[in-house]
Amino acid sequence: MSLAKLLMPFAAVIFSFTASAADRLLVYAGAASKPPTEEAAALYEQRTGVKVDVVFGGSGYVLSQMKLARQGDLYFPGSSDYMEKAKRDGDVFPETEKVLVYLVPAINVYKGNPHGIRTLKDLTRPGLKVAIANPEGVCIGAYAVEILEHELSPDEKAAFRNNLANYTESCEKTATAISLKMADAVIGWGVFQHWDPDRIESIPLPKAQIPRVGYLPIAVSRFTRDRASAQRFIDFLTGPDGQAVFAKYRYFATPEDAFAWVGEKKPVGGEYVVPADWLKK
Repeated sequence: MSLAKLLMPFAAVIFSFTASAADRLLVYAGAASKPPTEEAAALYEQRTGVKVDVVFGGSGYVLSQMKLARQGDLYFPGSSDYMEKAKRDGDVFPETEKVLVYLVPAINVYKGNPHGIRTLKDLTRPGLKVAIANPEGVCIGAYAVEILEHELSPDEKAAFRNNLANYTESCEKTATAISLKMADAVIGWGVFQHWDPDRIESIPLPKAQIPRVGYLPIAVSRFTRDRASAQRFIDFLTGPDGQAVFAKYRYFATPEDAFAWVGEKKPVGGEYVVPADWLKK
C-alpha cells in the first residue's frame, strides 16, 4: 500500500484542526500506546479543560503526516527508532523528549492458544497464517524483522514468509488481527494481551531472542502553536496520574521492570535498519 493511501484517513485532521492553541492540543502518536493514551487524554481534558486530539497510526506514517501537515503539538512514536529520526530531521525539540514507559516484543495468539504456538519456529509450520506490522513505517514491524533475521535460518525465514498473510498498518491493527482471528499469530508487544484480555494471549519469547527493550518517547513538535501547553501534557503523562493509566495496561514503568519480565538485562531503545527485502510485501 502506498504512503499516500495510508495517510488518507488522517486528511480531515490536516484541514480541520483550527481551535485556539490555548484549549486544544494535537498529538501524532504511534498506535503502540493507543488504549492508555486515549484514556489519559480524556482524563487530561477532564482535569484541565484542554482537548487532546490524537492521530494514531504507524509511527513512521504519522511522522510523515505531521511533517506534511506542518502542524501538531507533540510527537509520540511507539519506539525510539522513529524519535531518533524525528530528532535528526529537526521535527521535534530534542530537549523536550521524555520516556514514558517500556515495552517488550512477544508472540501474540488468540486466547487459549488454539494452535499450540510456543516458539518462534512454530510460526514456520505449514498452514499457519501469521502477520507482522509493516516494517517500513511501524515500529513493532521493525522489531519483528530484527528478531526473525537474527533467529531464523534462511529456510525458516522462507517458511515464515510463506505463512505471512499480510503486513498490518499499525500496532493497533496488529493486535486486531488476533482479536478478529485474521491471523493465527503475530509478533507484537506483550501488552497486547492487556488491550484485549478476553481474546489475546501473549507468548513470551526466550530471553535470548529479545534483541532490545523498547520504550515510548514523547517530545514537543517543532510545529506546535503553544510549546508551554504541549509541555504541560508531557508533564501530566510522566506524572503519577498519567503513569497510573499506563500501569493499568501493564506497560513497564522502568527498564528494570522490563528486564525482570525478559529474564535478563537487555539494550534499551536504539534503531534497527530493516533489510530491503522486507520492504516489498
